[in-house]
Amino acid sequence: MGKAREVPLQIIDHEVKEENSGELDAGHRSSVPGIRGHIWWIKMGIYSFFVLSGQTTATLLGRLYFEEGGNSKWMSAFVQLAGFPLLLPFYCISLPKNSTTDTVDTDRPPALTFAFLYVSLGIIMAGICLLYSYGTSYLPVSTFSLICASQLGFNALFSFFLNSQKFTFFITNSLILLTISSALLVFQPDDSSDSKKISKGKYITGFLCTLFASAGYALLLSLTQLAFKKIIKRNTMRAMLDLIIYQNIVATCLTLVGLFASGDWKVLSKEMEEYELGKVSYLMTLIWIAAGWDVFTLGAVGLIFDVSSLFSNVISTLGLPIVPVLAVFFFHDKMDGVKVVAILLAIWGFVSYMYQHYLDDSKSKAERANATQASQASTSEVQI
Repeated sequence: MGKAREVPLQIIDHEVKEENSGELDAGHRSSVPGIRGHIWWIKMGIYSFFVLSGQTTATLLGRLYFEEGGNSKWMSAFVQLAGFPLLLPFYCISLPKNSTTDTVDTDRPPALTFAFLYVSLGIIMAGICLLYSYGTSYLPVSTFSLICASQLGFNALFSFFLNSQKFTFFITNSLILLTISSALLVFQPDDSSDSKKISKGKYITGFLCTLFASAGYALLLSLTQLAFKKIIKRNTMRAMLDLIIYQNIVATCLTLVGLFASGDWKVLSKEMEEYELGKVSYLMTLIWIAAGWDVFTLGAVGLIFDVSSLFSNVISTLGLPIVPVLAVFFFHDKMDGVKVVAILLAIWGFVSYMYQHYLDDSKSKAERANATQASQASTSEVQI
């Protein structure tokens, strides 16, 4: 009789788990923090640290490359992608003891589908990196970073269509604030000594390139989340590394072709000779740019993998106000009133989104509590 009473409880628990998993697939992945334990929070902390540290370091060094004599946009795009070999040792960590799990999975799409996925994402990524290179070259690093905050708004828009992301008052408010924050900067170019070296036309070009790159990056994040759900269908570290490395191989090859086709490779030796900080600093700057963006990519894809593309972009946006502050000390960028207002609006937009995340988490906890009470009530009825 005791065994007979256990069966309904197992069925109820199974239904509750299915219901929760359905919510995650429907785009309510922001409720995950309420479901996971301490290990999940540690992973999120590590991934977030990777995003913030990698983004800040690579952005500042990217500007340093142009500030001290670098001029090749294709080289700048190339080093943003060429650091993927640094991730190869992680394959040793992620390899399962039982390598037969992948072969048993008959539900996986054919290899041609994966090839199309990696090539498509790699092409998009190469274009994004080239646009970011133009933005970094033509804009003060503080202005560049603040315009990049618009990627959160673009990501919310793409997530609505591709990832079933729901729009609420606070998310909409966040989008409006981040859009205004970026738009402010185009109407009043920076007065720092750096901006005086470039023309108004180059400033506008840099602004538009950075804006389009932000939109492209937001699209890439949403497509990555969609790929995990519809094509990859594996929640493993190996699947995440495959996506990062293969798409980076495609993007790196494209930028390498661009480097040779544009003729930039012919002046690289001269560029290194004339680099104001010296040859060693020239090489170390490029190496650490590559490493920084690699660390950033690992953290960003990890957040997409465990939460959502929008959450990954929120963490990225959180780090953007750090760069303008550091740029004041390292590059002597001027922190005028427009930038201060833009930073405050960007932070306000971030807080607005995070408050919505808090509300979703609270709602999820209440739903789970109700489900637990219902299962306990059903168990009591069975026992009676």
